[in-house]
Amino acid sequence: MTTFVDRVELYVAAGNGGHGCASVHREKFKPLGGPDGGNGGRGGDVVLVVDPDVTTLLDYHHSPHRKATNGRPGEGGHRSGADGKDLVLPVPDGTVVLGKNGEVLADMVGKGTVFVAGQGGRGGLGNAALASPRRKAPGFALLGEPGEARDIVLELKTVADVALVGYPSAGKSSLISVLSAAKPKIADYPFTTLVPNLGVVTAGSTVFTIADVPGLIPGASQGKGLGLDFLRHVERCSVLVHVLDCATLESQRDPVSDLDTIESELTQYGGLDDRPRVVVLNKVDIPDGQDLADIIRPDLEARGYPVHEVSAVSRHGLKELSYALAKSVSEARAARPETESTRVVIRPKAVDDAGFTVTREAEGLYRVRGEKPERWVRQTDFNNDEAVGYLADRLNRLGVEDELMKAGAREGDGVAIGGEDDAVVFDWEPTMAAGAEMLGRRGEDHRMEAPRPAAQRRRDREAERDEALGEYEDFDPFEG
Repeated sequence: MTTFVDRVELYVAAGNGGHGCASVHREKFKPLGGPDGGNGGRGGDVVLVVDPDVTTLLDYHHSPHRKATNGRPGEGGHRSGADGKDLVLPVPDGTVVLGKNGEVLADMVGKGTVFVAGQGGRGGLGNAALASPRRKAPGFALLGEPGEARDIVLELKTVADVALVGYPSAGKSSLISVLSAAKPKIADYPFTTLVPNLGVVTAGSTVFTIADVPGLIPGASQGKGLGLDFLRHVERCSVLVHVLDCATLESQRDPVSDLDTIESELTQYGGLDDRPRVVVLNKVDIPDGQDLADIIRPDLEARGYPVHEVSAVSRHGLKELSYALAKSVSEARAARPETESTRVVIRPKAVDDAGFTVTREAEGLYRVRGEKPERWVRQTDFNNDEAVGYLADRLNRLGVEDELMKAGAREGDGVAIGGEDDAVVFDWEPTMAAGAEMLGRRGEDHRMEAPRPAAQRRRDREAERDEALGEYEDFDPFEG
């Protein structure tokens, strides 16, 4: 059963915002006490966090769909809905987050690094929050925004100080098993190691991590033999160690040609030319292996490589190798720039920036794109005429109507607000009357101003009495 997964496709969906509530306060002797609808709660975010206790993406391989909770809708009595809970997903150190098209969204290195993979939707405002002197009793509320949903790719790049690279069956797994406490699978056939193995090595006062990268073959930089999956784990290592097999049974191979082939693949993969190299001649416990090491060592040293002869079986040369690697790691750490704390950069938008664009896409069709117009459309209940009228007011105040006129739009032209997949299309009418005008002035409730029937009947009786009294005062008993 697979226990190590270093690449998964994950579908994340943040929580939807709760809808606002349209409610009017009612109690005895107070039939219309004003709007009291509460706001909807915010939807939960999907958050990726680096956890040092997590070493694989196996959990997401088995459960690739993750969704945060939705916000609760608002209620009457000025009760706002509860916010949705954020969904926190732990990932290993060295995880790279990629978008659907392969763009890098985040490079997560270091304990506690956080990336918001899905933003929760905003909660809709209740009618109590929408009330104003002109709109005393709104008969509508705003809908909650849907949470962000998308497909992402998580790729794990092993974070280690030293990487062992070489052909399959060169002895890398045996070497890491004797240098550290790691227990990789070891067998006498190629591609025994299919996933990277990590070990911790202590040499004097220096402690460093070493990674056994699965075997590379010619064409690995183009993906042959899962080469790209393996080379990905070399990127973050500070020192590269070429493990050369001095006792190979293949007659067409020799350690020098193996080194040239692996170096060619590393060069084609790119980004690794500045890493220090160390050459390890392995399996010198075999007589033929020692003879071959004696022959090729001067050539390798002439190229400038530090060369070490070792044997994982007899433990020959391992102590010298570990101290040499510790020295190279210490030098790489000292040359590494100091990590600065992340600065919070605030980029406020210009005050006069309307934040939308109007483009003409075809004859009689104009598209409006912008954060505000698209959000307002998503929050509008189009089954409510008053809500549609409120949207029209907001768009007009933002300047959408003016920009449409400048772009050449005429009455009856189609206007689409949003992207191609989720746009709202309507026929444009300048100074639009959105149907809510039939209700009177937009946002007003005439019930708040209409007299109560009992009071009207009382006033009618008083008027009749006053009229009768007036006729009695004009009566003269001495006349006719």
